[in-house]
This record gives sequence, structure tokens and C-alpha cells, in this order.
Amino acid sequence: MEAVTVIWIILQILIGYNLVLPFILYLFSNFSRGRVYPAAINEADYAIIVTAYEYTDQLPSVVDSILRVKYSNYLIYIVADKCDVSNLHFNDERVIVLRPPETLASNIKSHFYAIHNFRRQHERLTIIDSDNLVHPNFLNELNKLFEAGFSAVQGIREAKNLDTTYACLDAARDIYYHFYDGKLLFNLGSSATLAGSGMAFTVSLYRECLENSNISGAGFDKVLQAAIVGRNRRIAFTGEAVVYDEKTTRSDQLVKQRSRWINTWFKYFGFGFTLIGKGIINFSRNQFIFGLILLRPPLFIFLLLSLLCLFINLFINITAAFIWLAAFGLFVLGFYLALAKSPTDRRIYQSLVSIPKFIYFQVQSLMKARGANKRSVATRHYHSTDTEIKHDNNEG
Repeated sequence: MEAVTVIWIILQILIGYNLVLPFILYLFSNFSRGRVYPAAINEADYAIIVTAYEYTDQLPSVVDSILRVKYSNYLIYIVADKCDVSNLHFNDERVIVLRPPETLASNIKSHFYAIHNFRRQHERLTIIDSDNLVHPNFLNELNKLFEAGFSAVQGIREAKNLDTTYACLDAARDIYYHFYDGKLLFNLGSSATLAGSGMAFTVSLYRECLENSNISGAGFDKVLQAAIVGRNRRIAFTGEAVVYDEKTTRSDQLVKQRSRWINTWFKYFGFGFTLIGKGIINFSRNQFIFGLILLRPPLFIFLLLSLLCLFINLFINITAAFIWLAAFGLFVLGFYLALAKSPTDRRIYQSLVSIPKFIYFQVQSLMKARGANKRSVATRHYHSTDTEIKHDNNEG
């Protein structure tokens, strides 16, 4: 019976620390001040890789936003995988449209198709999704971190649309992760997690990490970040290099997208054990902390497991139940701090009452996660976008 009790306590600790970890990160971050990086003097040569799969309707918007950047030394490579490119016409010579002869259905394959068709030897590359828009200072802000000595940088993805409750909750999730897994992790001497787009690397590092890999399905960013941190390189974070990302607006869209994301967590969370081990051997704070973060389940999973533990303890240990309540309080406080310390639109706050419904659809995604990578890799968006970037649509 004692063995069962010990196992139950250990299990609760493994689940419950995820509730308090964000607040602990926040407390420790108060002892480390983020650096201010000076503007870069030279314009490094960038390859801007825009990947599209099946759908091209938003490509003119993203290209238009890139062509407005306050930067001159770059080329745009559009990899239109399994796309009809007959209606894609760009008059600017900096835009190169690539149509692979065979379906790639892979982010990494699309990226390397672009790399192998570079018009010149670029020093750096940045990856943009076909539904993104970029801020005019995007490349200049990335340069500050590269010039400071980093070879991998994650920018921030802000919401392009907040027209539905799902979009607002999706944006709230992004704010939470950018704050803790981006800004705070980087300030604490570890690495920012990669977000799939709005990120940049030296071409040499990207090739070193992924050129000989054979990865299928979603989750290339999980493999890439593990490879970078495994080399004890740090992934920098900047909240000034802004990419505007299309948020999910429909429940069916949400379920399909999240099922792929959940699938990738189960597939790659084991990298966390490897990095923790390397962190201990190398006395590396970067690797150790990042490994802990990779082991953390998606938000809704550890929240539901925590609620289950709380419910069970109501019948077997009321003291433990109160401890769980306190842990939930710290999580709610940590979530609020992420929103309060970031530019958060009031519509996002208003959407929080719908979190239970959002979690319900996440559970549906979990049920469909096993075969998620066998389904379409494209996320179809239904929001009609404007190429004009709004700079004043966020409120405290």
C-alpha cells in the first residue's frame, strides 16, 4: 500500500509542477534583465522562404507585405507545393516562384527545395507561412540578434485576425507561449521554442541540423529546435520582429490543426530527456531548462489531468486538494501575467469565458491525433485578409 501511495504522490508531482512552472519562471526572470541590442550596421543577405501547400490565395498578400519591409538585401522564394501557380504573377524580380515537379508534402523538403534553388549564396534564411504578413521592420529586428552573435532567432507571431472566439483563444494561447517559452526562457539563459514561422537561421546552421534528416509529417520545428539546443546553441527571442499570423476561426479547422500539433508532441517530447541528460553532463542551463520545457504536455492535457487529481483528492486527501487549488491559482495568475505583460486586445480577454468549449475541441483533437499526419498537411483558412497591416489594433 505504501508503494501505491508513493507512486500516486510522484504522479501528482509530475503533473502538478506544470501548473506552477510558469509562475516560477516569472519569478526567476525578475532577477535577469533582458539586454537591449543595438541596430545592425550591415544588411546581411536573406532568403525569405514562403511555403504553400495546395492553396495559393493568400500568397499575394504575404508577398506584398514582404516587399514593404525596410530592407533591401533579400530574395523571396515561394515554394508552391501541389499548387496551381498559373495565376501567380509577381512583377518584382526579387520574387522567385518554385513549383516542385513532385508533391513534397513536407515543410523540410519545401525548405530544402528552395535552398537547392537559391539564386545566390544567402547568409541567412527566414521561414514565413503563406498565411502570414510581416512587419516592415521584421528583418532589421532579426539582424540585431544575429549581430549579437546568435545563429537562430525566433520572432513573435501576433494575431492577424480576431474575428471569432476561436481566433481570440488561439491568440491567447500564442501570447502565453511567446511570453514563457520565448521571452522568459531566453532571458533566463535558455532558448526560445520555435513557432514554425517567423523564425530565422544562418543557412549553415539550418543545413547542418536538417539536411540529412528524413522527417515526415508535421513537427519539423520540434526536430530543429532539439538539434540546435543539442549543439548547445541558444535560440534567441525578439518581440520586435513581428509576423502576423492567421488564427483558426472554425471548430473543424481547430480540430484538424490541433490534432497534428498533439501528434507531434507525442512523437517528439522524448527529446526533452536527451536534452536534460546533456544539460547535466555539460552543466548547461540552456539544455537543462529547455529539456524540461519539451517534456511539458500541451496546456489542455495537463489542465485536465490536474483537475482529475483535484477531484480524486476531494475524497482521499482534503489537504492535497487544497494544494491543488493553490497550484491552479498560481497557474491562473501566471496566465494572466502573460496577457497583462503583452499587448493584448480586449477581445482576447472577453473570449476567455469560452475556454471550456475550446478545451472540448482540443479533446476531440486528441482523439484524432494518432492518424493526424496521414491527413492533409494544409490548414485551410476562411478569413478574408487585408494586405494593409494594422499597427493600432492592440489594447493594453
